[in-house]
This record gives sequence, structure tokens and C-alpha cells, in this order.
Amino acid sequence: MKCVITGAKGFVATHLIEHLLKNTDWDIIGFDKMGYASLSNKMIEDIDTYEIYKHRLKFYDIDLNLPVPFGVKEDVGEIDYILHLAAESHVDRSIDDPVPFVMNNVAATLNILEFARDQKDLKMFVNFSTDEVYGPAPEGKDFKEFEYHHPSNPYAASKSAQEAIGIAYSNTYKVPVITTHTMNIIGERQHPEKYMGKIINAVLKGEELTIHGNKDKTRSGTRFYIHARNLSDALLHIIRLGYHGYDEWNIAGLEEISNLELAQRVADVIGKPLRYRIVDFHSSRPGHDLRYALDSSKLINSGYQYPKTLQESLEKTVKWTLERKEDYL
Repeated sequence: MKCVITGAKGFVATHLIEHLLKNTDWDIIGFDKMGYASLSNKMIEDIDTYEIYKHRLKFYDIDLNLPVPFGVKEDVGEIDYILHLAAESHVDRSIDDPVPFVMNNVAATLNILEFARDQKDLKMFVNFSTDEVYGPAPEGKDFKEFEYHHPSNPYAASKSAQEAIGIAYSNTYKVPVITTHTMNIIGERQHPEKYMGKIINAVLKGEELTIHGNKDKTRSGTRFYIHARNLSDALLHIIRLGYHGYDEWNIAGLEEISNLELAQRVADVIGKPLRYRIVDFHSSRPGHDLRYALDSSKLINSGYQYPKTLQESLEKTVKWTLERKEDYL
């Protein structure tokens, strides 16, 4: 089997690559434009079994804002699976500068789907999306697959557009597309601009952490955090179920947790106090949502069980990052 992964040198993709190397015998072909979030080859080389499995890896420096070059198509040959993870994915930056987000995420999806359309025996194209396409989740509401999209910010809108293009290629060209929705991801090798990196840095330096909260600044927002290896395990489970027509799968974390509680748990693992301030981020920056939530009962009912708890994931992530803080903080 041969599998193409886009955004292959980024945080989530390196965990997926690691999981596939350990749990399949597939050859893995990575496409990556080597943007700021890829950290050169560092994340790939930090896979703990990289030296054992590197003979099954091949990478191409490709910017999917442009079509996949003919020479690359010829070189890689026929592909069994395409896992499309490449995306600009930071909400704050999408609010500050929306055009690159929309242009990149839409164009990259279009060009990798054109590549997929040329594959004669493609078994599955996984269009990797986000819970944010559904917009804010009211208390007690967990969004199910195929529900109405109501994106609140340019990043979420670009992912909604990405999904629509995938559905169109499934309907029009019979590309075997499925869509996955995933919530906030944590794990080793994550870029320090993300929330986990901000927490760890603030706690280590004794600085005040600002936490996104409600208008009255009395409670913080909530998320279902999921470790990248749990996510990778769920993706492989879905792939192994096989393609049976266009489908959607929600991959949520095991427990809903407030952003404040997450920060407190991280501080406890580090063994230092947390200094924080809850801010009314939503009012000052429309597009930030207080709560996101997915219903992943479809995944659980398919026989899936997450291998690690959130607490286990937090402890591993924090301790690993502290050991390599020169590279990842």
C-alpha cells in the first residue's frame, strides 16, 4: 500500500506518520511546502523510530497552491490512500489576515483532489476538517455528522469550503472522499503558538496567562482536547472500516474540559503555580467561540476505543516538551 499525506512535516501529520509506520506496512509519501509550522525536518526526525522506518518514507517539497507537478505524479505512481492534512490552521491569524487562509486551504484542497482524480485505484481520500465548521455549540449541544455549517471565522469558513469541494468531487468524479471533523489537538512537537505551548511557557516563566472566557469573565471556554496519537489511531480505524460512499466522521476528545482547567492540570504536571487572567476575548474579537463540541457516538458505536486518557496525554506531552524545550518552546 502507498499513502500520500499532505502537510506531512507538520505537527499532526508527523504523529499520523509515526502511527502508520508502527501499525501498518505502508509506504508513506509526504507532500509539504515547508511553511513556518513545519520546523524544517525536526519533527519528522524526532519520531522515536525514525531511523528504523525511514526507508518507507519519501518527501516532496510541494506547494499545493499549485497543481502537483507532472514529474512528481510520474515518480510516485499509483496511490492507495490520500490523507489531506495540509492547511493554515490558526484562528487568530485567520482573523488578522483572512485572505491567505481562504486562498491556501481552498486551492490546496482543489489541487490535491485533482491529483486524486487521476488515481485509478484510490481506496480513500480523507478530507481532514474541524469542529469549527459548525460554529459555536450551545450548552448541551454536541454536533453530529452532516449537521448545518455556520462558521464563525475565516479559518472555519475555509475548512467548510474545503469540505464542500470534497463532496463535489465525490459526487461528480466519484473520488472516494470522506470527511473527518476533529477537535483541539495536543501532543508532542506542537508549534509553541498553540494553547499548550502558551500554557507551558507562561507557567515556566511565572508569567500571567490570558484565558478566553465569557463576557462577565467568570468562566473560561471549553473544548474536547484530543492527543494527536489518539487522533491518528481513530483515523486508521476509520480507514480500515473501508469506503462505502461519501461519509463523515466526528473524532472528539474523551472529556469536555475548560481552558482554565486544562491550564491548571498542565501547571500541576510541571509542579509550578498558574498565574492567569480570564479575558472577554469573544467581544473584542468576534469569530472566537466560547464552546465547541462534537458528538462522536458514531465512531464509538463502530467499535472504537481511544487508547489514552486525556490526563495520560497531558502528562506525556508536558514532560516530553520540557525535555526538549530548546526546540519546541
